[in-house]
Amino acid sequence: MAKKNAKPSAIVGVAEHGNSAELVTVGPGGDLLDRRRVDLTHDLPAMPYHHEGAWAVGRYRDSEWSRDISLEEAVALIETVHKAADKGAEKILKALAKDVSAEISRIAIRECPPLPPTIEARIRDNRAQTVADGVMYRQAMAKAAEARGWQVVWYDKDAVFDQASKALGADIKPHLAAMGKTAGTPWQARHKLAAAAAIAAV
Repeated sequence: MAKKNAKPSAIVGVAEHGNSAELVTVGPGGDLLDRRRVDLTHDLPAMPYHHEGAWAVGRYRDSEWSRDISLEEAVALIETVHKAADKGAEKILKALAKDVSAEISRIAIRECPPLPPTIEARIRDNRAQTVADGVMYRQAMAKAAEARGWQVVWYDKDAVFDQASKALGADIKPHLAAMGKTAGTPWQARHKLAAAAAIAAV
């Protein structure tokens, strides 16, 4: 039996970009409840795998923005950013849960590609070091969400708009356009992606 006066369920969609992310929270009917931009880390390099890690093993050394850094220093820096991202995600989701009028039950996060198991191995792998930063931030959000008892739904950004249309029972594009008018500017591609992910996870 449902609890009396229980808050309706809400779903958060996440579209990350570097160490920042757009969070769009919707109700079970796909209505907009909250939209916010968040930063998981502050005063730390946003892409330590792709920048400092790459420099440590000799990539991009001819670029004007590179600097000398040892592999040990790069690994230590990345460990620091991992910890900061975890703490940032916890703080962000705590604030979101407090501000949203509905009870959040799920969060939709872009799926992560498989990576080598260690920081050093990720740095040395050319493909892995280009995506490891994004994976770090997504996993920090997932870890914080699971700690709050939220279900984590991993989405494919290439399929999520079709999945959102199916969940909504109608073409998602007009719904996203109307949602954008409600939210106001900015309402860009990342906002639409986060909203579609949340609706697909309903």
